[in-house]
Amino acid sequence: MPERRTVALVTLGCARNEVDSEELAGRLEADGWQLVEDAADADVAVVNTCGFVEAAKKDSVDALLEANDLKDHGRTQAVVAVGCMAERYGNELAAALPEADGVLGFDDYADISDRLQTILSGGIHAAHTPRDRRKLLPISPAERQDSAAAVALPGHGPADLPEGVSPASGPRAPLRRRLDGSPVASVKLASGCDRRCSFCAIPSFRGSFISRRPSDVLNETRWLAEQGVKEIMLVSENNTSYGKDLGDIRLLESLLPELAEVDGLERVRVSYLQPAEMRPGLIDVLTSTPKVVPYFDLSFQHSAPGVLRAMRRFGDTDRFLELLDTIRGKAPQAGVRSNFIVGFPGESEADLAELERFLNGARLDAIGVFGYSDEEGTEAATYDDKLDEDVVAERLARVSRLAEELVSQRAEERLGETVHVLVESVGGEDGVYGRAAHQAPETDGQVLLTSGEGLRVGRMVEAKVVGTEGVDLVAEPLAGSPSCSEEAGR
Repeated sequence: MPERRTVALVTLGCARNEVDSEELAGRLEADGWQLVEDAADADVAVVNTCGFVEAAKKDSVDALLEANDLKDHGRTQAVVAVGCMAERYGNELAAALPEADGVLGFDDYADISDRLQTILSGGIHAAHTPRDRRKLLPISPAERQDSAAAVALPGHGPADLPEGVSPASGPRAPLRRRLDGSPVASVKLASGCDRRCSFCAIPSFRGSFISRRPSDVLNETRWLAEQGVKEIMLVSENNTSYGKDLGDIRLLESLLPELAEVDGLERVRVSYLQPAEMRPGLIDVLTSTPKVVPYFDLSFQHSAPGVLRAMRRFGDTDRFLELLDTIRGKAPQAGVRSNFIVGFPGESEADLAELERFLNGARLDAIGVFGYSDEEGTEAATYDDKLDEDVVAERLARVSRLAEELVSQRAEERLGETVHVLVESVGGEDGVYGRAAHQAPETDGQVLLTSGEGLRVGRMVEAKVVGTEGVDLVAEPLAGSPSCSEEAGR
């Protein structure tokens, strides 16, 4: 019997890319490939790239070059680029980076096994020619679902699959294979974006917004729960738009309670929310539904009205603070995070001061700050009133220092709170770490438990916050809490 072909998936970028990698893993395993963790042990290393900002693109190129080095002293015979950077630049990337043996776009995902086999056998698969994916679906959202079958939508996966493609879980097992044993998994709610923020190129290579059907989201969540997942995070480019192409913009409000009832699931989290699209009913569901955490990943980007208009966005400091007051009036312990761009073309000192006023009043749990840089193909790249790079760098450093101070203060406000911590790491001398409801994976800090006796990954622990370390919390498990008592009896 011939030795099985081996493949490793290296994932960079956001949680959406992680979902796409697990779909690729499902397709490859279904076609007989053996998945391995280490690229050095693989015949083919597939790098799922990020194409969002310059730093992410550089990380993607570095990862491809690192994988290419393995061909000189390891088993690896081929290195293939997939993901957003590969989709965005296609044959341009292939010409600039000959170390990559293949550059595959989203349209290649359905045939990923054949593509890799061709490359592994020494053949050449021409890198795809990039195109504006916004033009692949009808302009009207109501007409998109009928056209979706003809468009590659990574992470959506077909609803009905042959037996054996993935572990059986009802009539619609998802086209997905978990790549780690984490108790947390992302679930793609939709793809693409209809917003036209002047600084963002994502819609051009991710396409127009299109929702997954609720039944597919539910069935994938049930399957993940059967695999031991305790928390799901709903991801897309814009979750507040979910359902608009299915005839119901309030569809998320009805889907969340159904997801929360999935057996074995402890926590449902929603990411990527647009402040201008927040609805009272959605806030109510996010703050009152058991197992749906009151977590608000709000994309503010700035708070000065003039800068927001130049960004093709809406709102201002006072309206944003009013939104946060509404949220905390319903859930005082709600977690809120956001990202901000400083140094945007035309940003004045007064605009920056307005942003600082918002940050000081917002009491955010996590803050990401980025200095503006041109992204090719965006409207902002054509603006005339650019700031000098040293001015952008100074403002980035200034606001970053403020952000670090403010999130530390916000963590200190949680001293004495009772939090429910999902255990994610039990590391002996390193201690037991997890996350509370206000902390999303990778981005928002973590909780160090002062006692981890008898605990294991995937358990939910009730604990009292007794200390802070910057944005991180230190918490003491409560004696006699149902989680701790249950675990101690195992």
